[in-house]
Amino acid sequence: MNKEDLSNAIRFLSIDAVEKAKSGHPGAPMGMADIANVLWNNFLKHNPNNPNWINRDRFVLSNGHGSMLLYSLLHLTGYKLSIKDIQNFRQLHSKTPGHPESDITPGVETTTGPLGQGLANAVGMAIAEKMLAEEFNKKNHQIIDHFTYVFVGDGCLMEGVSHEVCSLAGTLGLNKLIVIYDMNGISIDGDIKLWFTENIKQRFESYNWNVIDQVDGHNFDKITEAIENARKEGDKPTIICAKTKIGYGSPNKEGTGSAHGAPLGSEEVDLTRKKLKWEHKPFYIPKTIYQEWDYRKKGNQLEKEWNEKYKSYEKEFPKESSELLRRLQKKLPKKINSEILKLTNKKNDSMATRKSSQVVLENIAKHLPELVGGSADLKDSNLVFWSDSKAITKKNFSGRYIYYGVREFGMSAITNGIFLHGGFRPYASTFLIFSEYAKNAIRMSALMKLPIIYVFTHDSIGLGEDGPTHQAVEQITSLRLIPGMCVWRPADLCETAVAWQSALEKKSGPTSIVLSRQTLPESPRTKAEKQFINKGGYTIYDKHKNPDVIMIATGSELNITINAAEELSKEKIKARVISMPCADIFLKQDKKYKEKILPTNFANILAVEAGVGDYWHQFIGRRGSTLSMTSFGLSAPGKDTMDFFGFTKNNIIKEVKKLIKKNR
Repeated sequence: MNKEDLSNAIRFLSIDAVEKAKSGHPGAPMGMADIANVLWNNFLKHNPNNPNWINRDRFVLSNGHGSMLLYSLLHLTGYKLSIKDIQNFRQLHSKTPGHPESDITPGVETTTGPLGQGLANAVGMAIAEKMLAEEFNKKNHQIIDHFTYVFVGDGCLMEGVSHEVCSLAGTLGLNKLIVIYDMNGISIDGDIKLWFTENIKQRFESYNWNVIDQVDGHNFDKITEAIENARKEGDKPTIICAKTKIGYGSPNKEGTGSAHGAPLGSEEVDLTRKKLKWEHKPFYIPKTIYQEWDYRKKGNQLEKEWNEKYKSYEKEFPKESSELLRRLQKKLPKKINSEILKLTNKKNDSMATRKSSQVVLENIAKHLPELVGGSADLKDSNLVFWSDSKAITKKNFSGRYIYYGVREFGMSAITNGIFLHGGFRPYASTFLIFSEYAKNAIRMSALMKLPIIYVFTHDSIGLGEDGPTHQAVEQITSLRLIPGMCVWRPADLCETAVAWQSALEKKSGPTSIVLSRQTLPESPRTKAEKQFINKGGYTIYDKHKNPDVIMIATGSELNITINAAEELSKEKIKARVISMPCADIFLKQDKKYKEKILPTNFANILAVEAGVGDYWHQFIGRRGSTLSMTSFGLSAPGKDTMDFFGFTKNNIIKEVKKLIKKNR
């Protein structure tokens, strides 16, 4: 069988699926079919019978609009993706959504679509491979040893995140990362010569990459040679710059923007069939072509050979084998809960919650070898670097800390990739204000239901002198709006410890732990009250059975709210204070518990938080009110800023009295 027929199977499955859906992107699959043919048949190590085999090569389609390329490959090689699934492309509840989604389609490593992020995820996967190999491989036992391959298009390399992650990949020398760049010269607006003219070869050489340039993406021998050379590279990541024709084979649309993001049209499809001599009806693949593509037997053999190696490893290194298995199964060490309990039961000094977080890390990280992460050039500000931390470097991947530099977006997208690879519980950290730079990668964490831990410090106007450019006002609300995200804003070490415990125990979806720069006192709690912190919202001050007012507070505003409640009591105004460190978790509690904490028909509810207050309307009802921010902050010492905007004991008392008077 000739290779062209194997490539054309990809092309026509893609063409026919897009045509039937009346929606999609046929051009990239048609153009990259020859490269995909060579890679998947001759190099990619995988097993369609077990898409989660740990030592498989990772394949990422960063230019995710070309999803039919990936679906065709998965179908042809024998993954559980039927021809009916292909025919159901882009339809409701199908296994072939418009862009690849990792939790829907077997064999899809990561959800791609927002350009550049698949590439960033792949950098994370390559980092994870290096770290796992460094930790678990032994002499004569290379149990973690695989490549990460990425397809990217022009759009991926236009996106700024590609610069962030490729720069770091070069610095770290990720030699088992191989990027294949589809240089078709076309994006949605047409020929890219008007807006993308940089010298890609020089750009990637400046990152310290191995560049294989001017490869004919339709010449099987040249493609094979390029991939072989990339695999031999021992010191640098590789980018293969492959010239292809978008919409390859289409007589009237090949090489044009019209092949990019719309069906070819029935007439053009017929002409393409004639030109490429594909004499088969839509969605029909001859049995002989299926047999050539079928990778199930080969995949089983590859995994069987690896399993034999692993049995030998397991026998010689039982401790390491058991540890690797625990981590791949995502089981937490039992010691974590007891360490958290110690922290919540001890009497603690006043400290910033960013420092509280570091105290937690000092106690749990030694029991959690899978915990890995870093900060976007803010190690000594975010305090996510504990005493036993050790940074990974190009020469040594045995550490668990990553110096990301000023790359918030890249850091977060890489973190997604590290988790997707398996074997690690990653975190990423920066100032809360700079979550804005990372927001699309954070959104992708939530969309993929990845339990990534984000640590955001300098959480409000309370950070002070750096002023409104650095003072987060709307960011915590925007994080709370992301489906599946849990946002913790703890008030002290006790709540911070529970926040970390909750984040580590969470199986699905990310957590943001939002922390203060300024020192905060430890709030007094009974043993009973501490037991309810993990419910996200609980009563922390209530000396009266029937309160006149209920106040909700988070983070740095909790203690001043308690102080206000005590003062109000002296004035015969009965106040209850609810600490709400994680509203997302509180909202998931049963109706009885929520009613006990915040009675439905209670009028006088005041929410206190030094951020935009719109989020709190669901808790305060139509008759309640908020003490919150309605503007950006100001540059001044933190206490002065908080005082100016009314986050003081006296002003809370004033707001309570105003609320009670309004609702009489």
